[in-house]
Amino acid sequence: MSPRDRADRFVQVQTTLDSRDRAAELVREVLDARLAACGQIVGPVESAYWWGGAVETAVEWLCLFKTRAELGERLERFLAERHPYEVPEIVVLPIERASEAYGDWIDRETRG
Repeated sequence: MSPRDRADRFVQVQTTLDSRDRAAELVREVLDARLAACGQIVGPVESAYWWGGAVETAVEWLCLFKTRAELGERLERFLAERHPYEVPEIVVLPIERASEAYGDWIDRETRG
């Protein structure tokens, strides 16, 4: 299958956490559940956002997960159930293109 044929087959799911240790724990839980082939932790990053009528700032770690599109909703629910934030960032983005080898790897690793 060519990279062009992979549109809408894979997604990247992202969330943020306020602890590097908690981010690493969550990535491991997702991988153990085979809901993603890859979990990356980026950070620390500084976030600024509206909360309770005021602008807040926080140091966070960004978690990025690569998975099959058909697992996107399950991964969203999995993250929401385990997330410590009242309103967690859980964003799903389509992977428009992926190399054949990378797409095959995501397929293989998320099927257990």
